[in-house]
Amino acid sequence: MNITRTPPSLLKPLLLSVLNPTTKSLHFNARRTIARTLAAMAGTKIAAGNSSPDHVAGTWYSVPDLRLRDHRFSVPLDYSLDEPSSHKISVFAREVVAVGKEEQPLQYLLYLQGGPGFESPRPTEASGWIHKACEEYRVILMDQRGTGLSTPLTPSSMLQIKSAEDLADYLKHFRADSIVNDAEFIRVRLVPDAGPWTILGQSYGGFCAVTYLSFAPHGLKQVLLTGGIPPIGNGCTADSVYKACFGQILCQNEKYYKRFPQDIEIVREVVNYLAESEGGGVPLPSGGILTPRGLQTLGLSSLGSCAGFERLHYALERIWDPIIVPGAQKRISYYFLNTFENWLGFDTNPLYALMHESIYCQGAPSRWSANRIRAEDEGKFDAIKAAKEGRHVLFTGEMIFPWMFDEIHALRHFKDAAHLLAEKKDWGPLYDIAMLNKNKVPVAAAVYFEDMYVNFKLALETASQIAGIRLWITNEYMHSGLREAGGQVLDHLMGMLNGKKPLF
Repeated sequence: MNITRTPPSLLKPLLLSVLNPTTKSLHFNARRTIARTLAAMAGTKIAAGNSSPDHVAGTWYSVPDLRLRDHRFSVPLDYSLDEPSSHKISVFAREVVAVGKEEQPLQYLLYLQGGPGFESPRPTEASGWIHKACEEYRVILMDQRGTGLSTPLTPSSMLQIKSAEDLADYLKHFRADSIVNDAEFIRVRLVPDAGPWTILGQSYGGFCAVTYLSFAPHGLKQVLLTGGIPPIGNGCTADSVYKACFGQILCQNEKYYKRFPQDIEIVREVVNYLAESEGGGVPLPSGGILTPRGLQTLGLSSLGSCAGFERLHYALERIWDPIIVPGAQKRISYYFLNTFENWLGFDTNPLYALMHESIYCQGAPSRWSANRIRAEDEGKFDAIKAAKEGRHVLFTGEMIFPWMFDEIHALRHFKDAAHLLAEKKDWGPLYDIAMLNKNKVPVAAAVYFEDMYVNFKLALETASQIAGIRLWITNEYMHSGLREAGGQVLDHLMGMLNGKKPLF
């Protein structure tokens, strides 16, 4: 980890993990990185919060009841390279405090957003978990590399990289290990005396937090996880993830159609219409095509979050253009087609589609895991067959399929790179189980019993490997609990760590 001007404290946990014989093969690259880091660190002195060539701090500005300040950091794309050799990218972080607390000596809390491939929240007022956190913390909202204002990877910006091989090689630096390196780069420049901070990881942000616990626990004071405990086995755990998650998806589909039985026939009708259309689908506003299997992907953003059922139902009730002239041809409405593309969000956040399965990989390829696991149960998830047989058409969940890179316009240019990433075997380590087994950092986690995105059983298996973790298991909230009830969720987790909640 060649972090520019990084303090020596970063090295010790990495060195221990490299020397751990149980993880020797996975940590070969980390051993080489440590040598380069040592060579790059001589004579370093950091003044927290001050601007420097690799850190520019903005001026304070306001939204209702909050004060904010922007920070931009110039960080290595590849932390394993020597400083002169490393291409630089920008990472953006927004500092947020309650009005009047700009100069107060507050604790720091870093928020790690879900995804992968989505930027941090943009506060418009003091509300939700941010309002709660700002009562005692200086909150840092970091746009993970490639998102928001952190050298964003958009469909247009990625076209600057001409070959699929070069793009795949570039994208390998946008996983949790690099995100944690960025966080450490920022911590030693923001926190007074480069002290530890608290982190709050939502969903994929929780996956990053467990990587943080594995390789840089010295930088952490406390860890809060909300719907974000990852599978941590070696190889690629994607197959076990999707086998488990498809079961919960079946349950969510059943609940949806019980809530809105009128949609059973509507979805069948739409599937038949799409299947019988020229080319097997209808054009989307951006230039892609909506097919029956594409329609099923609406479950990704609707079946696993609060109010998602209602959003899907209200979209389906406006799926057809009104017939204002007798005998006019039936057509799917522009409203629905536009809603479909907005829900997917790949035109603004393509990184999610490109990198999603890689978040489960350590030293092994994913080989389009979701697509393979779905094929094992294709009888259930074949939309056209289900519609013709009068069965429920099932929506899918948080899965990326290879055909998306043909049917979604924003992804078409990156099809070859996506295939290279799916076959990539030499993914580096994301977790150190031996380090997690002897964890000393206080950790509290909200585990959602009916979570469609992070399987409950797999989350418990990982939790059993993190020493000292405290779990709050609940079915009161879904995966989006932090967004819908952030104040209550954050208060409960903090109470578990500060002694306000009982141990058992």
